[in-house]
Amino acid sequence: VTGLPEGSQATSEYKTLTAKFHFVDLAVSERLKRTGATGERAKEGISINCGLLALGNVISALGDQSKKAVHVPYRDSKLTRLLQDSLGGNSQTIMITCISPSDRDFMETLNTLKYANRACNIKNK
Repeated sequence: VTGLPEGSQATSEYKTLTAKFHFVDLAVSERLKRTGATGERAKEGISINCGLLALGNVISALGDQSKKAVHVPYRDSKLTRLLQDSLGGNSQTIMITCISPSDRDFMETLNTLKYANRACNIKNK
């Protein structure tokens, strides 16, 4: 390095910024009575529901201000473990909800909106 006084060192400080991007499509909650699924399809629906239930429990634990000291059950599913940094860490999280205007889907739409509303209560630092 030229142009420095004798005995001084050139210090170049670089800061490294890392980021993770999680894009997750949360499958719709499957009601077995409504879909009429059997066999492998029924098992898949049950697995989806278990993951969504675990995610809902994590969202409830993080979003409920009155339960700040409560355990957050990240290890209950692969999905919640994967999203641990996004949900409770130093991050910005966006949840996009798709709902149906059909009367037939009213209860599922209402449950989806309640789910998203609970997620809005999470305050990351």
